Amino acid sequence: MKVGILAVQGDFEAHGQMLSRLGVEHIFVRTLAGLANLEGLVLPGGESSTHLKFLTEGGLLDAIRELARRGGALFGTCAGAILLAREVKNPPQTSLGLADISVARNAYGRQVASQVLWGPSKLKEAPLEMVFIRAPLIERVGSGVEVLAESEGRPVLVRQDKVLAATFHPELTEDATVHEYFLQMCASGSRGVQTAESTKAMRSS
Repeated sequence: MKVGILAVQGDFEAHGQMLSRLGVEHIFVRTLAGLANLEGLVLPGGESSTHLKFLTEGGLLDAIRELARRGGALFGTCAGAILLAREVKNPPQTSLGLADISVARNAYGRQVASQVLWGPSKLKEAPLEMVFIRAPLIERVGSGVEVLAESEGRPVLVRQDKVLAATFHPELTEDATVHEYFLQMCASGSRGVQTAESTKAMRSS
C-alpha cells in the first residue's frame, strides 16, 4: 500500500510518523507526479486558503478529484476537511467538493484555539481523543454522509464513500484508530490508482 501526504504546510510530518508506526509506505506530495500510483491521499491541517492556492496553481486540484473518481481514498484533517467539503463558509471558499458537508471556518473563535476533548465514535468502544486547533465546524451533513464521531453533540469525523474528513487532529495523539480506519478504506479500493494528470506529468518529467 502506498499513501501520499500533501506536504505544503501544517502537520504533514506528524501524519507521516503515524503511517510509519503502522508500517505503511508513504510519500510527501508536492507535484502532480507525486499523485501517481496512490491508494490514498492525506490532506493535513494548516491554512486551507494557502493549500487551495498551491493546489490550484500546481494543477493538483483536478488531479485529486480524478484520484477520488478512480477509487482512491482521501483523508482530510482540519484544513483538509475544509478542502473536502462541498460548501465552505466564514468566508466562502472554493473547495474540492467531494464530501456533502457544509463547513464553517474558524467557527470556534480564538478563545478556544486549541483544546483536547474526548468523544464517542463508531470506530472503537472507548472515547476517542481529539485535538482541536482553531477547528472548523461541520454545520450540515448530507444524506449520503455517515457520522463516525461526535464531540459535544457535533459531528467531527464523517465519511462519504471513500472520503474521510475530521475537524480534529488524530495525528497529534498516540491513538492510531482513525489512521487505521483510513488505511482500511485505502485497502478496499483498486491498488495502484493513477490519475491521467499525474501520468502525463511523469512522462514529461
